[in-house]
Amino acid sequence: MGKFMRQLQYQVFLIPILIIYTLFTIYPLIRSFMLSLTNFNGYSKNYDFIGLKNYVRLFADNAIVSGISFTILFALATTVLVTLLAIPLALILDQNFFSKNVLRAVFFFPSIPSGLLLAFIWGFIFAPIPSGILNTFLRESFGMSAQPWLSDPVLAKISTIVVAVWATTGWHAVIYLAFLQSISKDFFEAAAIDGASKWQQIRYITIPLLAPAMTVSVLLLITNGLKVYEIPFALTNGGPGFETHTITQVIVLRGISEAQFGLASAISVIFFLIVLVIGFVQFSLMQKREERMQ
Repeated sequence: MGKFMRQLQYQVFLIPILIIYTLFTIYPLIRSFMLSLTNFNGYSKNYDFIGLKNYVRLFADNAIVSGISFTILFALATTVLVTLLAIPLALILDQNFFSKNVLRAVFFFPSIPSGLLLAFIWGFIFAPIPSGILNTFLRESFGMSAQPWLSDPVLAKISTIVVAVWATTGWHAVIYLAFLQSISKDFFEAAAIDGASKWQQIRYITIPLLAPAMTVSVLLLITNGLKVYEIPFALTNGGPGFETHTITQVIVLRGISEAQFGLASAISVIFFLIVLVIGFVQFSLMQKREERMQ
């Protein structure tokens, strides 16, 4: 069998995947772009081509502008905070001590329930009424008055980001922990013989060798942060006003609730381009950093 026939034999196995990818990814993207140029309401079979009018409307819609700005803020804040917390947590969980497996399970647990369920639970914690757990603790411990955690524009954003960071830090610590355990102990033994301190070992050995894990973790955090829906929706319902509206909430609101499917498709196309550009830039920068550190 010639080389061409052997390669063709392997390519045949990719055909089912290519068909599924085209059917569930490529076709919906093309279809969304086509509908974004129409006044389709999602129900009627009769709709007209209106050009770029839906795209012009995007910049005059406060909910869309707020949704884009908060979504980007949420993605950046959760990425930075989770990365800063997950790496030290992974370093601690990598040590040999009693009950380390129990602690790993405890920190990983918040990533198991759905974001919707976690947000409902945190809604009771942040509740401004006297039975709110956090306000009760602050009042009885420090004599502070009740804080509007979910109704103040700034506090609502902070509360939403805090819940997301709490829910995902343990999961990303597991990614770093898996990479940590693949690093040969010989590096640290050689560094210790040369007189390197623990901090120097972390700075010059551990952190550079964790570069591939950081690329994976940051890419997941950015993409998941940009498409977030459950936590802000269940915690604040996008409020107060549009302060914690996410772009995915706006797409559902305009497309399903208000039957403006053409406008929702236009938001989806713009959102896709934003995610594509941010993901490409982030992945390129992280790969260059990974190559430089190694």
